[in-house]
Amino acid sequence: MKALVVRLDSFGDVLLAGPAVRAVAAHCSRVTMLCGPRGEPAARLLPGVDEVIVWSAPWEGVDPPSVREADVDGLVQRVREAAFDVALVLTSFHQSPLPTALVLRLAGVRRIGADSVDHPGSLLDVRHRRLPGRHEAEAALDTAAAMGFPPRPGDDGRLRVLPPPDTIALTGNGPYVVVHPGASAPARAWGAERCAEAVALLADAGHRVIVTGGPDETGLTRRVSGDTAVDLGGKTEPRVLAGVLRTADVVVCGNTGPAHLAAAVGTPVVSLFAPVVPAERWAPYGVPSVLLGDQTAPCAGTRARHCPVPRHPCLEEVTAQDVVQAVRKLLKERA
Repeated sequence: MKALVVRLDSFGDVLLAGPAVRAVAAHCSRVTMLCGPRGEPAARLLPGVDEVIVWSAPWEGVDPPSVREADVDGLVQRVREAAFDVALVLTSFHQSPLPTALVLRLAGVRRIGADSVDHPGSLLDVRHRRLPGRHEAEAALDTAAAMGFPPRPGDDGRLRVLPPPDTIALTGNGPYVVVHPGASAPARAWGAERCAEAVALLADAGHRVIVTGGPDETGLTRRVSGDTAVDLGGKTEPRVLAGVLRTADVVVCGNTGPAHLAAAVGTPVVSLFAPVVPAERWAPYGVPSVLLGDQTAPCAGTRARHCPVPRHPCLEEVTAQDVVQAVRKLLKERA
């Protein structure tokens, strides 16, 4: 049986689909993942994925293409030629799977399932309803099970990625703490000055600190690192970043992709978590973690990309000392 798993969102969202992908792979001869450009690097890290199709949907992302630019007909043709027997469409709690389901119906996919609040008409063969309070990773697993794809016996349902490379040439010898100051949305980012203060205090507390960031965040990582930390900004493509996070003692970051990547390699996370999305659905999954940030702030549940409250109080009231104490707590638990 050939299966298609769809998750059209960002890097972290695709990582959270990983347990569901493994469940599908336990019952199918081949699994293809359909994702967007931002999620492609994560899809290529997931165990159980045999092939990746990348497509920019006109209903997803911050700057989606027009319907004409998206070439829906081209995707329909590609999916039709692949002749999938079944498709699992995964979305977040606020998204509709029905546009994707319509495209898959046009492509002749025989059986389609998804979690859908909206009435699906003839677009879904299996309409699952999410249970209240479920984490995004759990909700995806629930939907896979509703499709007839329970996890393989012994699979604990945690996030996982393919084995990362050895990164000691980048990190050097000895234990370290990673600070990742960037975030996919400004509302989820702790201020650069606070991050730099945390780096300095962590170093004063005896920790070796490594700062990570993407190619477009080198200015930020340089500022946060100062003369204290090892600056790996722009030097860690996703597989390499997985290796750096895997051998870290603790990772300090916001609610962004690297938090979920840290969870996927089993590393504890100090999460600077802005409540614009609920922590019960998006907190680091399956690893010890400490959430810092006012989860009752006025921005809670707004899904805002830019903080709607002056001075960003939900995160800016978190101090560098709070981070040092949280790191200490997680290290004590790990010991």
